[in-house]
Amino acid sequence: MRNLLRLCPLLIALALLLGAGPAFAGKRVALVLANSAYQHAPPLTNPVNDGAVMAKTLKDAGFDVVDSRHDLTALDTRRVLRDFADATRDADIAVVYYAGHGIEVEGSNYLIPVDAKLERDTDVYDEALSLDRILVAVEPAKQLRLVILDACRDNPFGKSMKRTVATRGIGRGLAQVEPTSPNTLIAYSAKAGFTAQDGDGANSPFTVALSRHLTTPGLDVRRAFGFVRDDVLKSTGNKQEPFVYGSLGGEDVPLVPVKATPAAPAPNPLADMRRDYELALQVGNKPAWDAFLAQHPDGFYASLAKLQLEKITAEQAHAAAIEKARQAEAERDRLAAVGAQKDAQAKAAADAKAAEQAQLAAQQAKEQAQQQAAAAERQRVASREPLRQRRAAVADGDGA
Repeated sequence: MRNLLRLCPLLIALALLLGAGPAFAGKRVALVLANSAYQHAPPLTNPVNDGAVMAKTLKDAGFDVVDSRHDLTALDTRRVLRDFADATRDADIAVVYYAGHGIEVEGSNYLIPVDAKLERDTDVYDEALSLDRILVAVEPAKQLRLVILDACRDNPFGKSMKRTVATRGIGRGLAQVEPTSPNTLIAYSAKAGFTAQDGDGANSPFTVALSRHLTTPGLDVRRAFGFVRDDVLKSTGNKQEPFVYGSLGGEDVPLVPVKATPAAPAPNPLADMRRDYELALQVGNKPAWDAFLAQHPDGFYASLAKLQLEKITAEQAHAAAIEKARQAEAERDRLAAVGAQKDAQAKAAADAKAAEQAQLAAQQAKEQAQQQAAAAERQRVASREPLRQRRAAVADGDGA
């Protein structure tokens, strides 16, 4: 019996080692690219928000490397891809996620950096990045090469660019692809030849679905994209169907392995929500709160986040009202200085008074929103104080 007791710690350590093995099998790397601030086309609202959500999703999934970049020029994108290719050389799984504009020319697909002009169809060869270039960056990965493109938007460049050859085709969305490298998947936010929706919220329907399913532990990546397809079809009224090109072998390939650890603590969604809330509070801008609500649309912390958004909106409205009042006052003074007609001066004076009243109303709304957000935050912090005191008491008792 005594010998058995001596062996117990060794047996337990061995079991832990064997059980935890799959959780640490394989290096996983990811590159997240998001382009919103296009210099020669209207800016896009969602891609940078989408990139932030995907970067957080992959980091939370325990990826060894998550390089997140946004609004890159063509030169910077090429440099980032070169550096990322170095990271994939000893990786088992490599993922590239791209949100922004993409274009199909003559059956080939190109991702468009923010400095592209694309005045002619042939400019894509110099100013854009081919999908093949992305595939080269993930090619060294041993087990899975995954490229995700949320780039099937209605492209403004395609409508304005000049055709150097009348027969050169420029399609809607992206063209169908067939990866030539094994263990390679290319996922589109919409089937080839179709365009995707940005959605009504801070994130595209495709990215929202990806964040829900792609990193589910133990879930084969092909099944994950099946769930993504179902979610997007449902949220868009069957108008948008994501599609995956390429094939894998018979073994399941999850992006996140199941962590087999004994007596694993029960998941605590509220703790995760609180952590995300406090992170968004530190960032303190509208995109951060939009990203939080995309992940946590309901519940106590969602209500607090909405108050924070209302505060930011009220502050922005107040700033705009101040500027409008300043302009109206300047116009009133200018007309008086040049001796304009009385009716013009009267109208300018009325406009200035109305702008001043609007400014005061906006200031009151801002102060009210600030007070509500501050009161809610004080209440949240105060509600956690008893828990901190209990933990401190326990820690003091252990020390004694």
